[in-house]
Amino acid sequence: MKKKTTARPPKSAKRRKSGGEARKVATKTARRRSPAAASDAKLTVRRLRAQLAEARERIEELQASANTDFLLDIPNRRGFERELHRAISYIKRYQATGALIVLDVDRLKPINDSFGHAAGDEVLKGVVATLLAQVRSSDVVGRLGGDEFALLLWNLSGTDACAKAAALEEAIGQLTFVFRGEVVKAGASAGVAILNSHAEAGKALEQADCAMYVRKAQRRHEAAAQ
Repeated sequence: MKKKTTARPPKSAKRRKSGGEARKVATKTARRRSPAAASDAKLTVRRLRAQLAEARERIEELQASANTDFLLDIPNRRGFERELHRAISYIKRYQATGALIVLDVDRLKPINDSFGHAAGDEVLKGVVATLLAQVRSSDVVGRLGGDEFALLLWNLSGTDACAKAAALEEAIGQLTFVFRGEVVKAGASAGVAILNSHAEAGKALEQADCAMYVRKAQRRHEAAAQ
């Protein structure tokens, strides 16, 4: 009978290293690295961190510009609606109160047509300066688009909000501008919506906008009667 033979691996086959042996080899390899290589690795890490910080800063700048009106440096519609949603969430959670005023600048189109858009831009800047001077630092003034603005005002009753809207109309009505030697006056019509625990951003804007158009029609009627 033939003897059974046990298969053996060829002498050339390498024995697989255990986990402990692999770690020892990695440690020896790391120790053999030159100081110059370690220094290069640190410089690379620092450079990548600096690039990451620059990228994050750029992202923040782009996000801010996306929510800001480039001409007037106040929130645009997107930025204002974002603030309005936040405010309503706060009002609902803490039972606070607030008011939303939508304000439309009168006679801006005739000014643009007669004196150019640069004149219209000057009027808008004057209006924004007046609005900011009439509100608190905690309030928000934004541009919804064109000649329409919105104000988010904290802790105002309905009576106080209507009084504030009237004061804003009066303050803007007192503004005067001189274009090509001609004195020009603007005006404004404002509508109010009260913000409470039942408020919704879209409906509040719609309500204040409708109230503004009612006020604008009223002002036209008053002007025609004079």
